[in-house]
Amino acid sequence: MSSYALRVQCSSRRGIVAAISTFLADQGCNITDSAQFDDTETGNFFMRVSFRSEQGQGLDGLQDAFAPIAAAFGMEAEFFDEAVKRKMVIMVSRFGHCLNDLLYRWRIGALPVEIVAVISNHMDYQKLVVNHDIPFHCIKVTKENKPDAEARIMAVVEETGAELVVLARYMQILSDDLCRKMSGRIINIHHSFLPSFKGANPYKQAFERGVKLIGATSHYVTADLDEGPIIEQDIIRVTHAQSAEDYVSLGRDVEAQVFARAIHAHVKGRVFLNGDKTVVFPPSPGSYASERMG
Repeated sequence: MSSYALRVQCSSRRGIVAAISTFLADQGCNITDSAQFDDTETGNFFMRVSFRSEQGQGLDGLQDAFAPIAAAFGMEAEFFDEAVKRKMVIMVSRFGHCLNDLLYRWRIGALPVEIVAVISNHMDYQKLVVNHDIPFHCIKVTKENKPDAEARIMAVVEETGAELVVLARYMQILSDDLCRKMSGRIINIHHSFLPSFKGANPYKQAFERGVKLIGATSHYVTADLDEGPIIEQDIIRVTHAQSAEDYVSLGRDVEAQVFARAIHAHVKGRVFLNGDKTVVFPPSPGSYASERMG
């Protein structure tokens, strides 16, 4: 039996859940996990359903058969195979903790993606990446060559068929044009609890304000710096006795964990854009299980 999932987004109205569950039952499918959210402020409805196809119905057949229901409710609907790993490109500069964490999770099968390339504006992690049998692309970025550099980045994305680009402490600001082209497909990790301390040196900013909590935020990238829809956040406590350098060290683990959770949510189809915000459904049972021991 195949395990599939259905993502649905539409205007809220009576009968949506009944229509979806009845359809799946009629198609010989058994629902194993379901989550929904009705946003009363925007009038939007979101739903994600995991199910087993117990009578051999495939994705194409389900999508075609569901089309009249989707049209009747004005739905954006997507069926996908939960076993298929999404292709992902990692971009990194000189801080390697998030890159190393992603490579480890990918290697043990805890992060359900296929890493098809790593792009960097420095050579620091070439050996690490190549030793994982992943293509490494060093693309230097300056003010003068930025359009050409971003064209080369897009070429890698398109040639590899990547569905997602993640910025693992990639310390270059992407152009508005690239952000628009890849809208909803670029995830960043920012080392502060947004919306506090945007931009450069957030740990220094936090230290100077004497905060008692520091955090990390993973969000979709938009043309507005560090203002994209937030997917995941977490914090760690600090004290008056710690330095800005301590904040940097303490924050590494939080950054890596927040980033991995955000990517997992995205590739599992648990994240829905809802204006400037997101709807993030909880993970399905067993979805965090690793394929092998670390």
